[in-house]
Parts: sequence; structure tokens; C-alpha cells
Amino acid sequence: MPKVRTPIGARIRRKRLAAGLSQVTLARMLGISASYLNLIENNKRSIGGTLLLRIGERLGIDLEHLSGDSEARNIAAIGDLMADSLMSGIELDAAAIRDLVARFPEAAAALVRLHRTYADATMEIEMLQHRLKSDPLLSELLHEILNRIAGIKSGAEILADIPDLTENERSRFVGNINAEARDLVPVTQNLVAYFDQTSARQRPVSPLREVDEALITHNNHFPQLEEIAADLRRDLASAQGIDEDKLSAALAEKFGVSCTISTEAPAARSPAAGAASLLFPPTMPRPARIFRMLHAYAARAAAGVLEETTNGFELSTDEARELALRAISSYVAGAMMMPYDEFLSTAEECRYDVELISTLAGVSFEQAAHRLVTLRRKGREGLPFGYLRADRSGRLTKRFPLPGLTIPGFGHGCLLWPIYDAFATNDVVRQVSAFPGGGRFLLIARTVAKHATRFGQKPLTFSIMLACDIVHADRTVYGDGLDLGGMPVEVGPSCVPCPRLGCSHRQEIPV
Repeated sequence: MPKVRTPIGARIRRKRLAAGLSQVTLARMLGISASYLNLIENNKRSIGGTLLLRIGERLGIDLEHLSGDSEARNIAAIGDLMADSLMSGIELDAAAIRDLVARFPEAAAALVRLHRTYADATMEIEMLQHRLKSDPLLSELLHEILNRIAGIKSGAEILADIPDLTENERSRFVGNINAEARDLVPVTQNLVAYFDQTSARQRPVSPLREVDEALITHNNHFPQLEEIAADLRRDLASAQGIDEDKLSAALAEKFGVSCTISTEAPAARSPAAGAASLLFPPTMPRPARIFRMLHAYAARAAAGVLEETTNGFELSTDEARELALRAISSYVAGAMMMPYDEFLSTAEECRYDVELISTLAGVSFEQAAHRLVTLRRKGREGLPFGYLRADRSGRLTKRFPLPGLTIPGFGHGCLLWPIYDAFATNDVVRQVSAFPGGGRFLLIARTVAKHATRFGQKPLTFSIMLACDIVHADRTVYGDGLDLGGMPVEVGPSCVPCPRLGCSHRQEIPV
């Protein structure tokens, strides 16, 4: 187990005091000196291994709460906050941020929550700006209101500026003003009702964002799902990996789901939940076909565990819960295709060469990249990666950030990310980048194309980007030949929340 580098001493101290134990007593129970325990509680010493386990057992603290993951996320989030232009003139360096999280964890959590609320509000403003420009009903209502107001204003100006109007003329203009005012009332009522309806439907920025946050909170790793995947795989695998014939037979015999390769297969990327048949285009690659079958198998064979896991997420809508269920079904499918220990060993031997890993594992580049992000088992972690996927329009469709790696929750990312450069080439694009919070990352990106089912159908193309902290870059083939200590490309999250006001690539005014 790696040593914990995050400030968890305050948490240990609070638990010790709540248990009514002195430092001397707890130190004796742990087999260490009281002075050493004092250093731990004051975050002067990092701990790990058996000592961390003993502390958890003695104080009744779940090991997950002693991992330091939440503290690391708070440190990174406050770093992002301090990089915001709103914080200009306020000096709070990395040591002070760490001390804040260590000594006042609740205050740090409050700052993080406020920052997240601010970020969500900024994103919502961006969405509303887009909506004001593109919503046809809203545009029509506002246009009609402006026309009515213009009519009232015109009539009122004539009455005020032309004193020698005849009585008939004056009556006509007053009548016009009254008519415009009467017509304005229902239009305004329609506008208010429209906003009331959308307000009643108000929800977080998006259900997908909710699911993303739930996965991020769990570090995108679920030990129970890994165990389920290993159990399910035993009946379906051969020496060469998942046996497609066994899998197809198991789906038919256990769940009545048929699997057919057909030219009539729909263009949709995935079937509806609970579908009784799976149709695959002849052009669909085997890894994609296997994954879809495993997704259907996991959703049925492990339904109880998947539902239990989903219920543990803080989700506010049925749509978010459905998305979460699909996401963790995909997690199990990926874990069945790429068993944890075997896949991690291959990744380390290949120095995280994703193309080589995918070839050896018999999976796609995207599947291998996504699996790398889930290798977070305590004591046997892989290299920590962030993950992004973008379509040709630039819209981000999947994300998993890292501490210091600021990724927007929706919409488009920074134009300077290599995820967009990758669309211009079939090769892997790599880049050393610096984010506003001070984090430096190695970013690698490559495009992947989904199959086209027939002539005339345009294949769906995405760009996949992996990111790792620059300190890990030399563990990957992608760091070879790069000047890792040289001048990085200064990037941001996206234009609206980015604090780099002088960026020549800025496309939108910051909020």
C-alpha cells in the first residue's frame, strides 16, 4: 500500500478524541510512540501499510476514509479556486491550502462546495446564453413582447409630442395603445408560464453531470463490482479471453436474449435496457460486439448488486439513476473483458502504450483507455489517469478529472487541448500542458471511429484523451523524447470559466 501524502491527521485526532483516548493510550494500542502519533495527527508524517490499517481498526474508521482521497480532491479544488481571476490579489500558496484542509477540513469542504456551486452557475449561465439565442419559442415570445412595447411607445410619443391632434386622432392613438397593452398581457403571461414550466423541471446542470460526479466521488473504482466481474467471467472465458459463443449461449439460455449479426441492425449504439434481442451490424468489430453482449449479461446477472451500487449514489432524478445503472453495467462489462490484475500487469509491462495494450488484450483503443482509469485498487493501483472523450463538434461526452486537472462538466473544452488536434491526424498527439491551478500534465489524444453499418452512412468519430500528472510521464512511452521540464502549453478548462484573460485563443468573454 502506498504511503498517504494527504493531510488526514485532523480526522485521526477527531476520532481519537471522540473515542475518549489520549495520545499515549492510542499510541500504546498501535505499538508506536506518543510523539510519533502526535506528528501523524499534525500531518508531519505520512502513513501507510499496516499502521494505517491498525489506526482504522482501533478507531473504527473505514479505510476508504483514511485514504486521503477526499482531502486530495479538496486541495485540488481549492487550488482551482485560487487560480480564478476573482481571487486576484489573494495569496494562498500550496502549503497554506494543504494546511487549511488539514486544520479546518469542514471549512475547506465548504469552500469547495461554494466553488462547485459557482462553477455550476457559470455553466448554467452559458447554457442560458445559448438558449436565449436558439430557443425558437422564447425568441418568438420576446419578439412579440418587444413589438407590443414598441407600438405602445410609438403611440405615447405621438400623443406627447404632437399637441394639435384632433379629438378623433387622439382617440385613435389612445385606442391603439390600449389594444397593444391588452395584447401584451397574454403574451407576457405565456412567457411567465413558459419560465414557470422550465423552473418546475429545474434540475442539476444535467443528469449526466450528476452521474459523472458520483463516479468521481468513488474514484471510478468499485471493488465489489470488480469481484462480481471476476465471478461472472469464470463461466464465459477461455484461455484466449471471453468466448463469444459461450457468452451468446449464456444470454440465450439464462435470460432469453438472442444475439444476431444482421444487415438490418439499427444504427443506435446500444439497445434499450431489457431488450430481448441484440442485433449487430456485420461491420461491428468483435470487441464492440463482445462489450455490448457483456453489458447485457451483467445488467441481468448482477442486477441486484448494480441496483445496490446505484442506490448509494446521490442522484436526484430517475434519468440520472438510469444513466448510472448503464454506467456501472458498462463498468462490469469492461472488468469482465479486461481482468484487473492481468490488465494492470500488461499495462505496466507496455509502459502504458495504449495501442499495444489494446492489441494484446484484444480490445479497442477506447476500451483500453477507459479501463486504465479504473485501476485504483488500494495497494495495487495503476498510473492515475484522467479521461476525456469529444465528438467532432468539440462537445465533451465523457470525462474523469484528476486533482488539478480542471474539466468542464458539459459543453466544449479548451481549444488548446490535443483532444481537438487529434482529429487532424491518425496518430497519437501528445502535449505537456499547464492548467490555471498550477498542475502540469502530459496529455495524449487519438481519434477512434465507430463502425458504419452500410454505404452512405458516415462513421461516428470521437477523440479520446488521457492525462497524467507530469511526475508520472516517464513511466509511459508517451513521455519519451519530450522535454518534460520545458515550457508547457498554457491551457484552461473552457473559455467561459478560464482565468487566462490574455489568451489569444479565447472565443468567449469570461463570466
